[in-house]
Amino acid sequence: MLTLVVGLLFLAGGHTVRTQDATGSRFVCNAIPPGAEPGCGYVSTGNRFQSSSPVEDELRNTIIQLRETILQQKETIVSQQGTIKELNSKLARCEAAADVSSQGKSRGQGSRRKEYGKNTMGDLPRDPGETIDQLGKTMQSLKGRLENLEQQSLRLPSTNVSAGGVSALTPLPPELRELLRQRLGALETQLLRKVAELEEEKSQLYNETAAHRQRTESALNSLLERITELEKSNNAFKSPEDFKVSLPLRTNYLYGRIKKSLPEMYAFTVCMWLKSSASPGIGTPFSYGVPGQANEIVLIEWGNNPIELLVNDKVAQLPLSVSDGRWHHICITWTTRDGFWEAYQDGERLGTGDNLAPWHPIKPGGVIILGQEQDVVGGRFDATQAFVGELSQFNMWDRVLRPVDIMGLANCSAYMPGNVVPWIDTNVEVFGGASKAALEICEDRAFDS
Repeated sequence: MLTLVVGLLFLAGGHTVRTQDATGSRFVCNAIPPGAEPGCGYVSTGNRFQSSSPVEDELRNTIIQLRETILQQKETIVSQQGTIKELNSKLARCEAAADVSSQGKSRGQGSRRKEYGKNTMGDLPRDPGETIDQLGKTMQSLKGRLENLEQQSLRLPSTNVSAGGVSALTPLPPELRELLRQRLGALETQLLRKVAELEEEKSQLYNETAAHRQRTESALNSLLERITELEKSNNAFKSPEDFKVSLPLRTNYLYGRIKKSLPEMYAFTVCMWLKSSASPGIGTPFSYGVPGQANEIVLIEWGNNPIELLVNDKVAQLPLSVSDGRWHHICITWTTRDGFWEAYQDGERLGTGDNLAPWHPIKPGGVIILGQEQDVVGGRFDATQAFVGELSQFNMWDRVLRPVDIMGLANCSAYMPGNVVPWIDTNVEVFGGASKAALEICEDRAFDS
């Protein structure tokens, strides 16, 4: 095209020579200045005759159109470069907004995003779903604007001289169109990647929220269950151990049952507070039966006999007297070594003995009954052996307690629940009309005395 322009300029400069005939006669044509009278008699400053022809006018007009077309295409290219820069700038703001969102998540769910100047794409919403929708709309808008630019570029005039000297419209250069398509494809890929990242972030946020809600609900349910359990266990009691079991009638259907069983033991101490005025004999304060031996451990006062301790159905008589209608604290210790036993009443040791089921281990997995003697494990009670009165603070240890510990329990100067069977409201069931009632044993004992 540059060669064409130079040739046209050369021709327009008045150097076109036209031959008239073979005799050597010539006509020299020069350009006429504006306002001059046309004709061959005009003498230029160069002392030559000049004239304009239609071909020269057409070539001059073509050059002017080419120059205007080049300028227009240059302006179009500059405008499209500005559009590409604007797209890059918006993409950078999208990336900056996504970075701010990820940093805000690492600092905590309650942190706010910072503002990064004016955003021509609109403020990014805080909700990931709204962000994804906004980015999708922005991408469609950018694609539409780029398509409009391509359509406008197709309509730009680009003059191409045909054989007849007629100008025609040519499309945008392929290189520029391909560059724009590549930039659009890259922008769309980046936006889709950002949308996928935001979708993943939204899913993670939902999962974390659901897990947190589940943990919170679980903790609340556990707390409610614990409160309900405490309400049931305490009832009217100030503390779980401040209660008594009342067995007012000598029948074979009033009794209490300890929910816990015993492990295998080679020694034990059993202590309790009891109050009874029944006669003859207070009955059976407690019994422990196992499969094959219903009288594994029994404390009983039957008829006119003294209180007896049975271990593996072997008997030892105890020097205790508790049928005066007052509260008494009694403790019984036993060890398999030589079958040695001790009997305490109100903190004082009143008797000892040995050869009570020596070297016999207490069998595990049996049933502890309050107020009845068992002929089979957990049942077949005899009304004549039933305990009549009140019981409290039934505790059992798998060792022999020291005398000082027993004295502390008897005078209410120490609190030491049993490590095998503690006296707790939830550990005691009552049946057949037996009842549980609140009792602070030390205060009630002081009132009796």
